[in-house]
Amino acid sequence: MPKDFLAGLQPEYDVVVIGSGLAGMTSANILGRAGHRVLLLEQHYKLGGLATWFKRPGGHTFDISLHGFPFGMLKSCKRYWNDAIASNIVQLKNIRFDNPMFSLTTTYNREDFTALLESHFGIPKQTTSEFFDTARSMNFYDDQSMTTRELFHKFFPGREDIVRLLMEPITYANGSTLEDPAITYGIVFSNFMAKGVFIYEGGTDDLVSKMQAEMTQNRVDVRIKCDVSKILVENGKVQGVEVNGRTIRCRAVVSNSNLRSTILDLVGHKHFDPKFLQDAQAVRLNNSSTQVYMAVKPDVEIPESTGDLLFCSTADAFRTDLLLNRNITSRTFSFYYPKTRPDSKQRHAIVSSTNANWNDWADLDETAYQDSKKDLIENTLDALEKYVPNCREKIEWTEASTPRTFNHYTKHLSGASFGTKFEGLAVSRALPQQIQGLYHAGSVGIIMSGWLGAINYGVIVSNEVDQMLSKSSPITPPANTSPTASNPNS
Repeated sequence: MPKDFLAGLQPEYDVVVIGSGLAGMTSANILGRAGHRVLLLEQHYKLGGLATWFKRPGGHTFDISLHGFPFGMLKSCKRYWNDAIASNIVQLKNIRFDNPMFSLTTTYNREDFTALLESHFGIPKQTTSEFFDTARSMNFYDDQSMTTRELFHKFFPGREDIVRLLMEPITYANGSTLEDPAITYGIVFSNFMAKGVFIYEGGTDDLVSKMQAEMTQNRVDVRIKCDVSKILVENGKVQGVEVNGRTIRCRAVVSNSNLRSTILDLVGHKHFDPKFLQDAQAVRLNNSSTQVYMAVKPDVEIPESTGDLLFCSTADAFRTDLLLNRNITSRTFSFYYPKTRPDSKQRHAIVSSTNANWNDWADLDETAYQDSKKDLIENTLDALEKYVPNCREKIEWTEASTPRTFNHYTKHLSGASFGTKFEGLAVSRALPQQIQGLYHAGSVGIIMSGWLGAINYGVIVSNEVDQMLSKSSPITPPANTSPTASNPNS
């Protein structure tokens, strides 16, 4: 008899959280800690969403998206999770760039970038300082007509090399383009510029395990392989959800599913005002990505001087269309040394990430799809050879993921790695005004994407749900993460 993953479920909860990405888990944990009856439903067999991992023979563990986040992660994890999680967040100090315009290494913080822009690119400190201050002061209610391209032109006219230095890592981190509103770049960039790039020591498997233990301690009912098919709404109010053929009643739903899926599929058109529905249907999905996972043989060491993050490109200039092109010219290599998982087998791993378009992969037949994945692996090894000589002799396992992979495991529409474009944030924020008790937390509007953005959006939404449910003292949101603050991710 198949296992009943809903065995022992209560007939009613205060809150149902749909999806266990970092935003969903954070919302569930805070609401459980506040004393609410919380049910977390995850359709996959593992928690974490894109913040997850997989294992392969030989003691190799690969992280899907543990490639770097701002210092604010430490503060948010300490405050809204626990000290054990926060204490494992450590800085990456060897960030490399290599392209036809320049080759350099940086600790990727404001002080080091200021020195680099002066010594390597000839930019006066005052100009750099004004640029950083402008990015830091941007907020959601600023003029959104200025594009990121126009922001760069204002401070560094004609300097395509500087655009590349400042833009490539942010595009890799959250899908930003030069055509997006400047605030979607400025807010995320200034977060990284605060104190550099950080990673979770122990790997995503350790992180999610500690998060699950914390949720259990806070009496959150966590269920895997439970696929929500419908959010039930009557008279403009949330009534419950349908999951695995059963109805569970609740007073509030926090959806960590894709924003468009939440509105158009889980709820349905008839429950929304025509204008809101029109705005929701106009929300654009962000791009997806491909990755190549490479396991290094146990007796081979990769020198740490190779770097932690390596942004490499053969393109003559930075262009968004080139970053998304199926004929890849730009890659980000993440190098995982044994210290990444100090309590596991001492293994080296390398992950190559490239931004990608869903349409380049969606309609391939199975043979063409598998051939295309093999080409992706071979081309990636060719590119890696420059930085890890004889890499094919040193690697014992390779595997590729595509937008179709992400769509399969997370149900993200079009395999979107970064949720929706900027206009999605306003639609996400307006959901409770359309349906009482309905909330969304996840990767929307670029500002709220990435690990830190997801966690902090979970905090914001759980604060609002708590107030709706109990009308008591609100949960204190993280510093500068309210929708009116200047920096949702700091």
